[in-house]
Amino acid sequence: MKFVETPIRGAYVVEPEPREDERGFFAVVFSQKAFSERGLGATVIEYAISYNRRKGTLRGMHYQAKPHEQPKMVACGRGAIYDVIVDLRRGSATYKGWFGVELTPGNRRLLYVPEGLAHGFQALEDETEVVYHLYAPYAPGFERGVRWNDPSFGIRWPLDVAVISPRDGAYEDFKG
Repeated sequence: MKFVETPIRGAYVVEPEPREDERGFFAVVFSQKAFSERGLGATVIEYAISYNRRKGTLRGMHYQAKPHEQPKMVACGRGAIYDVIVDLRRGSATYKGWFGVELTPGNRRLLYVPEGLAHGFQALEDETEVVYHLYAPYAPGFERGVRWNDPSFGIRWPLDVAVISPRDGAYEDFKG
């Protein structure tokens, strides 16, 4: 697998390197050794799936507060998403910067999201499923979020928002 650095320090697009034959292919998408060598979360604690009925569904921008930050790796198992991260680490050279990438089963990309970043995505197709490999457990009471359209970040989403939860739509302007 290949780790492609993003403009956000510590976040990577992970590209599997398939080995093909007449049956199809085989590709490693996670290696504890390869992740540990880069100082990244290397033990999957939870595995989750998000199903999204409608194109334009937006989920995010979520994170967990200290001391229960939750690094993760995200993939799209069905459909397509525009996956976005925002750097909320004070003192970071890319503080309040964002990065987005399209994830599909066809391009087989994954996005590694380190601690201190908010994460969200928009479904680009109906019937989209997103897979999460979580490197720290969910901690009730520590979930937080920033608004998907906060002008502090200037995220450019590819589609109009068709569906969003009341909670995700009501986050206040970022004060940081």
